Amino acid sequence: MFVKVILGFFMDTPLLVLAAALGFGLLHSLLASRAAKAWARRAVGERHASGWYRLAFNVLAVVSLLPSLALVVALPDRELYRIPPPFSIVALGVQALAVIGMAYSLFQLDLRHFTGLRQWVGWLNRTAMHAESDTSASRLVVDGLHRFVRHPLYTCSLVALWLISPMTVNRLAFAAGATVYFYVGSIFEERKLVAEFGEAYRRYQRRVPRLIPRIRSRFTASS
Repeated sequence: MFVKVILGFFMDTPLLVLAAALGFGLLHSLLASRAAKAWARRAVGERHASGWYRLAFNVLAVVSLLPSLALVVALPDRELYRIPPPFSIVALGVQALAVIGMAYSLFQLDLRHFTGLRQWVGWLNRTAMHAESDTSASRLVVDGLHRFVRHPLYTCSLVALWLISPMTVNRLAFAAGATVYFYVGSIFEERKLVAEFGEAYRRYQRRVPRLIPRIRSRFTASS
């Protein structure tokens, strides 16, 4: 009886959407950890892990995200608010820019490396490969959008999510779960970046904010 009450509570509230989004984030973070990659290297060998891990990781990420998106659509929902015109047109324009920013961020990170296709092609061709990087970047990226925030892919994704209109209870729950995941995930990602790039990344951290661009004054005090 108690289990039925608990299940009924979750099924009738956006908490199920939130829990699914957070569950996706937890799984994603665990599989992205250095410990998981080290286990894969021990299990299948350095060559196979370097060639396959990132591609399999991204495929699994897409598959494991689908239940959360399905719940947003399938569960009972209600509208909270919608952005009225002409502001809705502005919001759509900002969302479009955010999507372009996401694409550009992936380009900066080296899309083939980010998806794992470069590593997989190297495995397929039996070319020499270094150990699989523990981060999503093949090099330390500090230019382009990375001049304004350390994780522009996350920032642009959040802008696109939070400007959805109409905003419903389920969409809000998903956006909240994604926000928690992006923030916590960025912490773990940066630990790996520090381990890989050392003091160069620490200097970058001190200079550039994590997710929210810093509004700089047009005038600086003279020294």
